[in-house]
Amino acid sequence: MSKQANPSKAALEKLKDTDLTFVDTGLDIRGRKVVDRNGADIGHVSALFVDDNERKIRMLEIRGGGFLEVGTRHFLLPVDAITQVFKSEVHISETKDRIEHSPVYDPALVEIPTQEHWEPFYGYYGLSPYWNSGYMYPIFPLYPKKSASHNHHDHDVQEELGS
Repeated sequence: MSKQANPSKAALEKLKDTDLTFVDTGLDIRGRKVVDRNGADIGHVSALFVDDNERKIRMLEIRGGGFLEVGTRHFLLPVDAITQVFKSEVHISETKDRIEHSPVYDPALVEIPTQEHWEPFYGYYGLSPYWNSGYMYPIFPLYPKKSASHNHHDHDVQEELGS
C-alpha cells in the first residue's frame, strides 16, 4: 500500500513545471484527444497535474471549445474519470455536457492550487479525493501493446536523471 499524501501538502504542480518525467514517454497523454462516454470529442489534454509526494498524476487539464483559441476553455478532471487510454485518445466516464458545466478553472488565475482548490472537482464528479484514507490509484486499460505489465504504473513519473 502506498503512503497517504499529506493533506497540508496537497498542492499539485503542472508536470511541465517540475523536474519529473515519465518512466515510459509513450504513457504521456498530453496532446491526446479526450472523448466522453458517448464518443463525443471534448478537447485535448493540455496539461497534467502531479502530486510531488507520490509522483502520481492526479488531474488532467483539458482544453476544449472555441475556434482558433477564441472561446477556448480549460477544464479540470481527476484521473479517476479515465476509462481507457489509446495512442491518440483518452476516454473518460463523464459526458461532454457534464464537463462543460464543471466548476470554473482558469489557469491564469491559479498558480499552485491547494487541496481546497481540488475539492470542488472531486465533489462535482462524485469521486473520492486522493488524500482521503483508503484511496486507491486507478488502473487504466491501455491501448493494446506488447505487455500490460505496466498497467498499474501508467501515470507514474520519476525524477529525470541527467541526459
